[in-house]
Amino acid sequence: MKARTVGRHLREGSKNLIRNGWMTFASISAVAIMLFIVGVFLLLIMNVSNIVQGVEDDVEIMVFIDLTASEEQQDELLSELETIQNVENIIYVDREEGLEQFITSLDEYGEIFESMRGEENPLNDVFVVRAIDPHLTEQVANQIEDLRHVEKVDFGRETVERLFAITNMVRTVGLVLVLGMMFTAMFLIANTIKLTIVARKREIQIMKLVGATNAFIRWPFFIEGVLLGGIGAIIPIVIIGVGYYYLTELFDGQADLLFSLLPVFPITWQIGLLLLLIGAFIGIWGSMVSVRKFLKV
Repeated sequence: MKARTVGRHLREGSKNLIRNGWMTFASISAVAIMLFIVGVFLLLIMNVSNIVQGVEDDVEIMVFIDLTASEEQQDELLSELETIQNVENIIYVDREEGLEQFITSLDEYGEIFESMRGEENPLNDVFVVRAIDPHLTEQVANQIEDLRHVEKVDFGRETVERLFAITNMVRTVGLVLVLGMMFTAMFLIANTIKLTIVARKREIQIMKLVGATNAFIRWPFFIEGVLLGGIGAIIPIVIIGVGYYYLTELFDGQADLLFSLLPVFPITWQIGLLLLLIGAFIGIWGSMVSVRKFLKV
């Protein structure tokens, strides 16, 4: 395509935005609102996934050894644990070390339990087992439960399952909402371009009579759609970028939080690029729908 032709298409596509002022404003607003919601949900989903991933990485199987097990039986149990598939590593924590960790975690209140040292120690010796993949933790735990000299196996099953349920719910709600907003924005963009086509129908008929190809006629409308989607994407990109920056600054000052937000960069760049691509896609799709129906002259 010649540079002069490209320039002509760009000028015509830009003029179309000005000709349909209010519809252009409505389309850009719809795209901006939709992409803002998309961006917020993407930030939410990515941060929730990061938190869940952090929890998953900390998932460990606590294998409480029977209090009556001898050293030889504990060694036998260790050998059996090492033969289980998908086990990444095993750490042995004896009852005295476990009590020391417990007392230390209580700070000044730990002195209450000092009398439990030695023979009065009620804790079990423990093997701390970590699976290669956190999603295989339950499978590994079920195999460990069948071994001899194991009193109890614990890995926080309910907490992990609850976190996965929350993540899936956020993703499902976000997907439904995003799809609904996308269709709304595409409908408004298609209507904006339809008005342009109707207003220029006679001109388009003349262009067809003098030999203009369908591609030549369509290009300005495609460019108009891209501009509508692109401009509509820039607004939420800026708002989300600035808002997320201040949000991370606020949360960084809260040292007592159990989680941290993902850093501003590169997440805002990634989401910004994705929103820009979605906006352009919506604009092009809306243009194609309108052009296909109204350029049959």
